[in-house]
Amino acid sequence: MRAAIVPVTPFQQNCSLVWCTKTMRGALVDPGGELDKLKDAVAKAGVTLEKILLTHGHADHCGQAGMLAKELGLPIEGPHEADRFWISRLDEDGPRFGMQCEVFEPTRWLQDGDAVSFGEVTLDVIHCPGHTPGHVVFVSKEANFAFVGDVLFQGSIGRTDFPMSDHQSLLDAITKKLWPLGDDIAFVPGHGPTSTFGRERQSNPFVGDAAMAAGD
Repeated sequence: MRAAIVPVTPFQQNCSLVWCTKTMRGALVDPGGELDKLKDAVAKAGVTLEKILLTHGHADHCGQAGMLAKELGLPIEGPHEADRFWISRLDEDGPRFGMQCEVFEPTRWLQDGDAVSFGEVTLDVIHCPGHTPGHVVFVSKEANFAFVGDVLFQGSIGRTDFPMSDHQSLLDAITKKLWPLGDDIAFVPGHGPTSTFGRERQSNPFVGDAAMAAGD
C-alpha cells in the first residue's frame, strides 16, 4: 500500500490518494474539493480509482465527494450514518466557507468493525465519534497506517464546539480505540503534518499519557 497527501480546499484538508501497489487500484479518502487537482494526482500516480472513502461529513472533507462520484461512476463508502445530519447541510454550509458543495447519499454507510477494500488492500473501520457523531477512522494493521480525519492531529485533537460534537466521546475514542492499536501506527490527520500514535501518547497535550493521567 502507498499513499499520497493532496491538500485541498481553503482549509488545506489532507485528501489522501491511497492505492494497492500490486494492482495500482485505489481510493480517495476525503476528496472535499479541488477535483481537477485530485484527478491530476490520480493520473500522475497511474492509479485506477475504485471508490471514495469518507471519514466524516464536514464540507472540507466531503463537500465535492458526490460530484466526483457522479463524474467518475464511483461508490462512496462512509462515514457512519450518524453524520447524515452534516451531509444534509452541505448545500448551505459550502457557501459559508467559500466552497461549492453538494448533498449526496453514500453508497454504503459504515459501522464500527466494518472493512473497506481496494485492489488487494483492506482497511479496518473504527467508529470514533466526538468531532462529529459519525466520524470513522481507516486503519491498515498490515501497514501500521491510519487515516484519522479530524479525530487526532500532531499535537492536538479535533474541535468539539460544533453541533452534535462531544469532547469526552472524542477523548474516549482516541484513548480506548486508537491507542490500543499500537504506538508504531503512523497516521495522516485531516490537516497538518503526519505523526504516530506513539509520538502523540508521549507529547500530545490533550490525549497524551501524561495529560490523561493528570485528568484522572
